[in-house]
Amino acid sequence: MRIAAAIPAFQAGASVGDVVRRTREVLPEVLVVDDGSSDTTAEAARAAGADLVAHGANRGKGAALVTAFRTLFARGCDAVVTLDADGQHLPEEIPKLLGAGREGADLVLGTRDHLFAEMVAARRVANRLSSWAISWAAGQPLSDVQTGFRLYTRRLVDATGLPEMRFDAESAVVVRACRRGFRVVAVPVRLGFADGRTTSHYRPLVDSLRIARSVLRARLDAVPPATAGASGELR
Repeated sequence: MRIAAAIPAFQAGASVGDVVRRTREVLPEVLVVDDGSSDTTAEAARAAGADLVAHGANRGKGAALVTAFRTLFARGCDAVVTLDADGQHLPEEIPKLLGAGREGADLVLGTRDHLFAEMVAARRVANRLSSWAISWAAGQPLSDVQTGFRLYTRRLVDATGLPEMRFDAESAVVVRACRRGFRVVAVPVRLGFADGRTTSHYRPLVDSLRIARSVLRARLDAVPPATAGASGELR
């Protein structure tokens, strides 16, 4: 299998270069999608050896993932590992995701629930509640659905698409994957830091409401709202 890494990035100039360099030691093909940053994100990513695609304006994490999948699948990749640009996800943990992928998983979640105790109480409760709710929607117990440290196979993205443009994309795709019979596997991983409040662009009220709406729609949706053609172009 040809596997590449995708790093959605927004205002990550201080950290993305180190993430890229360490990721390239595991997966040489690394794509950074600069989602409308106004800092040095693009320059730092290129200097560290990543390929770069830049959005002219901030469009959201889901949109950055769609760009990454479209680009990498068009190049012939069979699967993509996604990780954040802030350094929370350790590139050295990527082999754990690859191992689950080799064993037949369609979507691998690098989970953090064993580290929830290191988070502030509000964030810990929010993660547990969201995982419980999304597990109900998916019809499968999942301990940590909010993680962005993942492996996606092309066949999964072809079938489920990512129509949501922001943080809700990562929750909704899990629900679609489970309800359509894809194999979703959780793999515990270490983190650079457990509580990502200071580096996250997540807006608790707005994004939580958006996730709830998208997850409910994904649970009720019997027909994939977006698919990918043979060229890897999502439509």
